Amino acid sequence: MNQIRKQKVSELGYGFIEPQYLPEGKDEYYLRNLQHRTDVRFRHLTKDEIAVLEKNDNSSDNWNNVLVSDLFDPNLIRRCSFFGLVRIGHLEAQYHEFNNLRMAVGLYNSVIISSDIGNYPAIDNVNYMSHYIIGNDVMLANINELATTNHAKFGNGVVKQGESESVRIWLEICNENTGRKVLPFNGMLAADAWIWSKYRDDEELMERFRYFTDKKFDTRRGYYGKIGDRTVIKNCKIIKDVWIGSDAYLKGANKLKNLTINSSPEAKSQIGEGCELVNGIIGFGCRIFYGVKAVRFVMGSNSQLKYGARLINSYLGDNSTISCCEVLNSLIFPSHEQHHNNSFLCAATVLGQSNLAAGATIGSNHNSRGADGELIAGRGFWPGLCVSLKHNSRFASYTLIAKGDYPAELNIPLPFSLVSQDLARNQLLVMPAYWFMHNMYALARNAAKYDQRDKRTDKTLYYEYDFLAPDTVNEMFEALKLLKQFTGKAVLKNKTKQPAAKEEFKVGEQLLEHEPEKAATLTILADGFENSKRETLLQKVPLAYQWYKDMILFYGINEMLRFATEREFFSWDDFIAQFTVKPERKEWKNVGSLLMTQDSLNELKQHIKNGSINSWDEVHEFYKTQSRNYPHEKRSHARASLLELLNIPPSSFSKTLFIQLLKKSITIREKITECIIRSRAKDYENPFRKITFDSVREMEKVVGRLQDNEFIRNQKEETENYRRNAEKLIAALSEQEVIRR
Repeated sequence: MNQIRKQKVSELGYGFIEPQYLPEGKDEYYLRNLQHRTDVRFRHLTKDEIAVLEKNDNSSDNWNNVLVSDLFDPNLIRRCSFFGLVRIGHLEAQYHEFNNLRMAVGLYNSVIISSDIGNYPAIDNVNYMSHYIIGNDVMLANINELATTNHAKFGNGVVKQGESESVRIWLEICNENTGRKVLPFNGMLAADAWIWSKYRDDEELMERFRYFTDKKFDTRRGYYGKIGDRTVIKNCKIIKDVWIGSDAYLKGANKLKNLTINSSPEAKSQIGEGCELVNGIIGFGCRIFYGVKAVRFVMGSNSQLKYGARLINSYLGDNSTISCCEVLNSLIFPSHEQHHNNSFLCAATVLGQSNLAAGATIGSNHNSRGADGELIAGRGFWPGLCVSLKHNSRFASYTLIAKGDYPAELNIPLPFSLVSQDLARNQLLVMPAYWFMHNMYALARNAAKYDQRDKRTDKTLYYEYDFLAPDTVNEMFEALKLLKQFTGKAVLKNKTKQPAAKEEFKVGEQLLEHEPEKAATLTILADGFENSKRETLLQKVPLAYQWYKDMILFYGINEMLRFATEREFFSWDDFIAQFTVKPERKEWKNVGSLLMTQDSLNELKQHIKNGSINSWDEVHEFYKTQSRNYPHEKRSHARASLLELLNIPPSSFSKTLFIQLLKKSITIREKITECIIRSRAKDYENPFRKITFDSVREMEKVVGRLQDNEFIRNQKEETENYRRNAEKLIAALSEQEVIRR
C-alpha cells in the first residue's frame, strides 16, 4: 500500500527543513537566502496588485508571502497557484526568443511552491515547481515536475544529515565487483578517478580521498535547486534535484534526477529528446541527445552522448563522444570516440585518444568465476571491427587490433603494434611499430585532430596529444629490449643447453644492430603475450626495431631543437649549459591524460597523506603545477632518452655529434612526411577504392584530391619549418666552430 500523507493545504510550501535539522535561531530559508544572490529589493504586494492577480485566475495560500520587485506588472501573471514564500524579480511586457521559441515574459499556467524567480522570466505550463532558485531571463515551458528535496545532493557522492550511509552514490569504475569504486563530485577529473581507483592497497590515501569529498560539500539539509541565467528548458517531464548552470538548453528530456549540469556562456551544455539521466555530473559544454540513458556517471567537459547511448557506472573524460552503444563500469580518459550501435565496453580503463569500432566487444567476464575482470588500454587504443577481447588484458599505447574473436587474455607490451590472428596456423600475430610503417597518416592526423577538438575553456591542465611523448618513448625502450630478447631466443632455440637470458639479449642485439637482413629470415616468437598454448609470431622485427630507434632519436632531437629555437640559443656553450643536471629517463604515468613522472605522483600521494595537500582543489593545483613543469620535464626526459639510445655519457654529447644528429633528424622528419603521404595515397591507388566511381574526376569530387589534402599540406609546411630551424642552428654552431679555428 502506498503511504500517502495527508496534511493541511496551508502547510504546503512550508517546513522544507525538518525542525531537528534547523540550527538554533535559523528558519527554513537560511540556506536559500545564502544561495539567492540578487540586488533586487523585494516588497509586499499592494491591494490593487492582489486584485489584478486574482482577477487573472491566480491564487495563493497567503499573498503576504508573495514578494515582488518594484518593477512588477501583475498583468503578466495568469492562472498560477502560489504556495509558501515566493519571490519574483522584474516583470515587463516583452517576449523572449530562443531557437524559434517565443515566449512572453511572465508566469502562466503554473504551480509554484517556495521558489525564487529572477528578472524577466518566461514561465509557462510548469505543472509543479518546488524549491528552486531561477536565474534571470530564464525560459521554462511545458515541464511536468521541477522540484528539489531537502536532502538534494545534485549528483555528488555525499550523505546529508540524518541519512544512512547506504544512500551514498558510488561510481563502480574499472571493475564490476565494486573493488575500485570512487565517490563522484562536481569538478572531478579523470586524474582524480584514476588515482583513487588505482591505489587500492593504500588505505590511508583512500580515506583521505573520501575525506576530501565529504569536506567539499555541505551536509546540511535545505539547499534549493538552481537554474542559471538564460537557461532554456522546454517539453521536459521530470527534473528533480538538479543544479543547472547558466545558458544551458534542455528540451524533451524524460527524466533528469540528482544531477549537476555545468554550463556557462562560453561552454553551453545541452540535453535533448528522450534522455533519462540519474545520479550524474555533467561537465561544461556537454551535449546529450536522443534517448540517452546514463546512471551513476561523470562526464568531463566538451563531451557528448548521443543516439541511445548507455553510460552506467562510468567516468567519461573531456572531449569524448559516445553514440549508440553501451559502456559500463569503465574509466575513460579524454578524447575517446565510440560511435557504433553494436560496440560494447565494460570494466575497462582506457587511457585516452581511443576509438572503438563497430562490433567491438571489449570486456567479457565469461572466462571468470566472478565479476572481477579488468582491461587496461594505453592511449591510442583502437580495436577494429568485430573485435572480442577477454578480461584480464593489457595493451601498450597505440595498439591496433584487427577483426577477430580473441579467445584468451592478451598482454601486448609493444607500442604502435598491429595485433591479428592467423587462424589457419593457429597463431597470434603482432607487428611492432605498425603505425609507423603502414599508417603514419592516421597516427599524425589523430594527434592534430585531438588538439583541434580540445574545446575546454580552461586549458591550464596540459593534455599530451603527441604520439611521441615520455610515456610512449619509455614503452619503445622496453620494446627494444623485448625485441632483442626474442630475436636472440630465435637464434639460440636449437641449442641443447638452455641459454641464459643475458646471452639471448646479447645475441639478439648483435643481430638487430649489425645483421638485420639475417634477423629478417628468422621466425621470432614472443612469450607471455597471450594466455594460451598457441604461438605468438612477431612480424617485421628488424624494421620495427629500426623504427623504434629512429622515433626515439627524433623525439630527443626534436625537443632539443624546439628548446633552442624558442630560446634562440645559437651558442653551444649557452645551449649545453641548460642541461647541466644529470639526465635520467624516469618512469612516467598517464594520470588522466596528464603525463607526470612516477616521482611526482609519489610526491602527490605523500603530500595528500601527510596533510600538506588537504582538499581536491589543492590536488588540482598540484596538477596545474605539473602541467606548467611538463615542458621542462619532457625536455629532460628527451635528452636522457637520446643519451641512452646512443649509449653515451653526457660528457660525450659534443657539438659535432649534435650537428650530426640534427642532420639525421631532418632525414627522419622527411621520412615521416613521406610515410604520411604514402599511407594516404594508398586510398587513391587501391583499385578497390575506385570501383564505385566511373572516373577519377568523380572520385576526386567525392573524396577530394590528394594534392588538396589540407593535413598533408600542413605536414609539408611543418617539415619545411623543421628543416629550416635545424639548418639555421647547424649553420650558427658551425660558424662558431670556423671562427674558433
